[in-house]
Amino acid sequence: MEKTLFSFGHGYSAQALAHRLLAEGWRVYGTTRNPGKIKALKDQGVHPLLWGHDDIPSALAQATHLLSSVSPDADGDPVLAEYRAAITAAAPQIAWVGYLSTTGVYGDRQGGWVDESSPLTPGTRRGQARVDAERAWAAIPGLPLHIFRLAGIYGPGRGPFEKVRQGTAQRIIKPGQVFSRTHVEDIAQVLAASIARPDPGAVYNVCDDDPAPPQDVIAHAADLLDLPLPPAVDFNNADLSPMARSFYSESKRVSNDRIKQDLGVTLLYPSYREGLRAILKAEV
Repeated sequence: MEKTLFSFGHGYSAQALAHRLLAEGWRVYGTTRNPGKIKALKDQGVHPLLWGHDDIPSALAQATHLLSSVSPDADGDPVLAEYRAAITAAAPQIAWVGYLSTTGVYGDRQGGWVDESSPLTPGTRRGQARVDAERAWAAIPGLPLHIFRLAGIYGPGRGPFEKVRQGTAQRIIKPGQVFSRTHVEDIAQVLAASIARPDPGAVYNVCDDDPAPPQDVIAHAADLLDLPLPPAVDFNNADLSPMARSFYSESKRVSNDRIKQDLGVTLLYPSYREGLRAILKAEV
């Protein structure tokens, strides 16, 4: 059977993986809810499928590999709500399933370290929804599931440079606050490494080596652009959306030892410094 990836929610991270697989001769199906994205997916070499289309179960039946990047909503995991039966039917011929989760499942650790064996203690509704979704995927019988808990994703088109250039960036200061991050190309290489070394039931944290305060990332971006340091703003006085403020409610350092030891991954961008430099270089 031709190697075929079926990708639910074929967005930023999934497209980075598909780019690698298509170069190796894979066939890739990707779903989207936006009809306006159909042409762009076709141009990438992906077979696009509009969410809810009748062709999805038949395409799933051809899949050898399955990836879900779809976030849960208030009613649970939308993929399983709509397509659990089709996924269960396809399970016998699927060699690998990847579910993209988040390090938010660990909750707040006040800057302490977590690894894949750490208790799941989400402190937000989003985090709890992810825990529930992980468990729902794991409950499907016979599914070779791999869970990837992603830290904050950045990469081309998703960096701090635009706000720094526009003069709207701020260095939000909250003492002791650290976040882990991951470049989208490192997500892609971790997924590809897992596909090459399937280990059903495995859970992997996907992040770089350098959990860092968010203000340091903004400052480094300004330095790379040779622009003035954006102003420092105390967190308590910062004008943040409720979602942005909720991210600051959790501080932790995430261990990535497992992707190195079990999958043999060498990070392309071990810190935000290398990652931001690469993004800026690619713009030239």
